[in-house]
Amino acid sequence: MEWLPALIVLIIDWAIRIAAIIIIPRNRKPTAATAWLLAIFFIPMIGVLLFLLVGSPKLPRSRRAKQELINEAIAIGSENIHRAKVREPAWLAPLAHMNESFGAPPMVGGNTSELIPDYQASIDAISKAIDNAVDFVHIEYYIIALDDTTRGFFAAMERAVKRGVTVRLLLDHVASIRTATHRATFKELTRIGVQWHFMLPVQPFKGNWQRPDLRNHRKLVVVDGLVGFMGSQNLIDRSYNSKKNIKRGLMWQELVTRLTGPVVQSIDVIFLSDWYCETDERLELISPEHPPREHGLVCQVVPSGPGYDHENNLRLFLELVHAAREKVIITSPYFVPDEALMYAITSASERGLDVQLFVSEIGDQSGVYHAQRSYYGELLRAGVQIWMYPAPYILHSKHLSIDDDVAVIGSSNMDIRSFLLDLEVSLLVRGKPFVDDMRIVEADYRAKGRELTLEEWNKEPLLATTLDGIARLTSSLQ
Repeated sequence: MEWLPALIVLIIDWAIRIAAIIIIPRNRKPTAATAWLLAIFFIPMIGVLLFLLVGSPKLPRSRRAKQELINEAIAIGSENIHRAKVREPAWLAPLAHMNESFGAPPMVGGNTSELIPDYQASIDAISKAIDNAVDFVHIEYYIIALDDTTRGFFAAMERAVKRGVTVRLLLDHVASIRTATHRATFKELTRIGVQWHFMLPVQPFKGNWQRPDLRNHRKLVVVDGLVGFMGSQNLIDRSYNSKKNIKRGLMWQELVTRLTGPVVQSIDVIFLSDWYCETDERLELISPEHPPREHGLVCQVVPSGPGYDHENNLRLFLELVHAAREKVIITSPYFVPDEALMYAITSASERGLDVQLFVSEIGDQSGVYHAQRSYYGELLRAGVQIWMYPAPYILHSKHLSIDDDVAVIGSSNMDIRSFLLDLEVSLLVRGKPFVDDMRIVEADYRAKGRELTLEEWNKEPLLATTLDGIARLTSSLQ
C-alpha cells in the first residue's frame, strides 16, 4: 500500500484541475480565465490559495445590496433633475442614457470648469474653497496624508470645523495606512474634529473583510454643493513620501478640475452613496440654487467599480473611441487595455484618425510598467503616436479627449484594475472650451516629452520584451 499516498495526491491534484476548469471560466473574461487556469495547472496549491484570496472581483454581498439601493435612490432622485438636452453629436444622448442605466446620475448643463495642472495649486484651490464653506465639506480620496504639501489643506479643514461647518471625509484604508505619516494623519483628523471613516477597511478581527485589493480609488471634494473638484491627484506630497521614490527623485504630475454648477450635486451623490455604504448613515442631498448659464458645459458623473454589474468606465471609454471622427488623445499612467479597448484604439488609427497616447517614460510599478510596454509595438504599427513624459516625473493624469468638444477626466486608469477592482469616478464633459483647455495641457505634455518611434521600439532588447510579455500575462489574473 505504499502507492496509496501517491494515488491520493494524484486524485486531489486532478480534482483541483477539473474543478478549476468548471468554476474559473464562469462569468470571467477568457484572458483572465486562461491566466488563472495556467497558474493553477503549473502551481496548483499556490494558484488555488491565490484564487481563493483574490479570485473574486466582487465586493461582499452586503455591500452590493447597498449599492443596489443606492442605484434605485439615484434613479428616483434623478426624476426631478433637469436633464441637459443634447442634440449634437447624435451619439452623445444615447451614451448618457447608457451611463444612467448603469447607475450614473443624469447629464446636466450649465456648468463651468477650470483645469489645474499644477500639483500644489490644486491643493491650494481646494483649501481656498474649504475656507469659503458655510454648511458642509465632503472629501473622498484614495490617499490622504499629513505632510508639508497638505498642511494648508488640514488647516483649512480645522478652520471650517471651528466655524461650525460639518466636514466629512472618506479615505481608502489599505492605501492610506501604507503611507509614512498615517498615524499622524489619523490623529490630526480626529483632533480637528473631522468626521472620517475608512473606505473598504480590511479589518478581519473587526468583522470587516473583502478581497484586499478591491480599493476605493476615487478623488473628489464637494463644498456646500456649489463647488466640486475631481481628478487624478491624491492629497499627499508629490513624492508620496516614499523612500524609494525620493531616492529615484520621482515626482507625480497630475490634473484636477474645479467645477461649479448642477454637476456638483452629481459628484455629491457619489460621496453620499459611499458614506452610506461605510457608515449606514443616509444623508440628504443638498440642492442649492445655481446661476443659470445658457452656454455652460454639459457634464455627467460616471461611477464605476466592483459594486456595479457592468464595467461602466470601460464601456464609456469604448463608446467614445468608437464615436470619434477626427482624433483620440489618451493620457493614462497605467495603460493595460483589454482586447476590446485595444481593438477600438488601433482601429481608430487605422481608419485615419489622429490617435495619440501619453504615458510616462519610466514606471513606479514594475509589473504594470512592463505590461503596458507590451502594447507599444502593436500600437505603433497601427499608427498610434506614443508620447513619453520625461523622467523623473510620473505622468499620473487620467483623461481622454475626442474630436474638439468631448472629453473625460477622473480617477480611472485604462487598465484591468480600474475596470474591475477599483471604485472609480469619471466626468464626461461636452463643451469646446473644456477640450480647448485640455489641448493646452496635452501640448505641454508633448513639449516636455518625446515621441517613441517604431524604429526605436524595434531595437528593444529581447530580455525587456520578454519581461513585458510575462507581465502582460500576469496582468490578467483578476
